[in-house]
Amino acid sequence: MAHRFNRHTFDEVMVPNYAPGAMIPVRGQGSRVWDQDNREYIDFAGGIAVNALGHCHPQLVQALTEQAGQLWHLSNVWTNEPALELAQQLCDLTFADKVYFANSGAEANEAALKLARRYAHDMHSASKDQIISFHNAFHGRTLFTVSVGGQAKYSEGFGPVPGGITHLPFNDIAALEAAISDKTCAVIMEPIQGEAGILPADPAFAQRVRTLCDQHQALLIFDEIQTGVGRTGTLYAYQNLGVTPDILTTAKALGGGFPIGAMLCTDEVSQVMGIGTHGSTYGGNPLACRVASEVLKVIADPTLLRGVQLRHQLFLDGLHTLSETYGLFRQIRGRGLLLGCELDERWRGQARDLLNQSLAAGLMVLIAGPDVIRLTPSLIIPEEDIQQGLDRFEQAIQQFLHLCTEEA
Repeated sequence: MAHRFNRHTFDEVMVPNYAPGAMIPVRGQGSRVWDQDNREYIDFAGGIAVNALGHCHPQLVQALTEQAGQLWHLSNVWTNEPALELAQQLCDLTFADKVYFANSGAEANEAALKLARRYAHDMHSASKDQIISFHNAFHGRTLFTVSVGGQAKYSEGFGPVPGGITHLPFNDIAALEAAISDKTCAVIMEPIQGEAGILPADPAFAQRVRTLCDQHQALLIFDEIQTGVGRTGTLYAYQNLGVTPDILTTAKALGGGFPIGAMLCTDEVSQVMGIGTHGSTYGGNPLACRVASEVLKVIADPTLLRGVQLRHQLFLDGLHTLSETYGLFRQIRGRGLLLGCELDERWRGQARDLLNQSLAAGLMVLIAGPDVIRLTPSLIIPEEDIQQGLDRFEQAIQQFLHLCTEEA
């Protein structure tokens, strides 16, 4: 069937920084998606950990629809009730005393990094400017955040990049002990490195980071863009690590699909960001905040969070069975519903090929680098969809291995 818009249209009118698949989704419900030809897919991708309550969740649709009939935008010349309610929820549910709203995870991280530099400047000295990050980290696509992120491919060709940034091996306590000093203003880390291949922080490492930050009067920033809002089975991953940051960033699932980001921090740290030091035209938008407020009301329910752990086990059981049957995966790792399946050495670099075979079998998955299949489904995905999705994943694995054999 011919369609007015297709993949060729993308090449004609869009900047070529993405390479989307040929299939164009047009409708979603729960954990199922349909394309232009009405073909159905089970969604294990979740918009890269964004669609935490699936597609078109009725409570989110109702909240958005109601707010759309009331107030869309004001700017930060005035505040608004949805923003105040959401900020109060975030403070009540976390360590935070203060909240700053943005439009994305990158913007939230930009605000966090600027806050850390400003706090060190005002409270200590202008020379206390070192930011420590970790190899293979991902913190966004602004020039500052790609520089702090530990993947050179994202900053190549955009130099000169901001300075004062040190990258260290993740989970390496000795390396951190050697690098941190009284010149360090902040350490930024993901509780689970997402784009690096779903690599969890060792609890002992995270606790040592906290101790060293305290010793050197540096701030600890947790980037929970991907791990936050129930993804790992607690509302935020820090709550299960025994480590409390000074600053936390959150986005992705916070809006359930509606763009929003937030930076959370303590009252003490917040005070250096006086009037005019930072801002965002759309930050705190009533539409986004109203939807995000509803997301938190749903996900903060202990019953729902327990359900994430139950679904985690269902996925693990199914994935380990597939791994034992086909010998495809070297390791399956992650927490909650943030899972990574690392390909065995024999199939290194072919994660995208397996993604394509999954799509052909009617299953949407993700990759995290060239060697890892990443799964970030809805936190409330029905058990039936999990099983059917794993069945389709098995079909994809069979076809993938068949093609590999033919090519050999």
